[in-house]
Amino acid sequence: MNKLDLIQVLKKRTDLTREGAAEVVEIFFDSLIDALANGDRVEIRGLCSFHVKDYKSYIGRNPKTGERVLIPGKKLPFFKAGKELKEGVDY
Repeated sequence: MNKLDLIQVLKKRTDLTREGAAEVVEIFFDSLIDALANGDRVEIRGLCSFHVKDYKSYIGRNPKTGERVLIPGKKLPFFKAGKELKEGVDY
């Protein structure tokens, strides 16, 4: 399922127009991204949780030349499935 499929399902199950359903999906995703960018943890009970992990910079090697290279630190989002999601998939 992709974003367009999700919009179609939302449209079929509610009275929303396609544009209205697309706006709801966009608001949800934008809010999720904003919360993670602010360092907040996002939890949807029973479904999943999202949080951001910080990675420090480190020294790596260029595989072609063997030259040492500084890999900069970064932040990455992580997803953890909730109990109900796990049970629903493992029926």
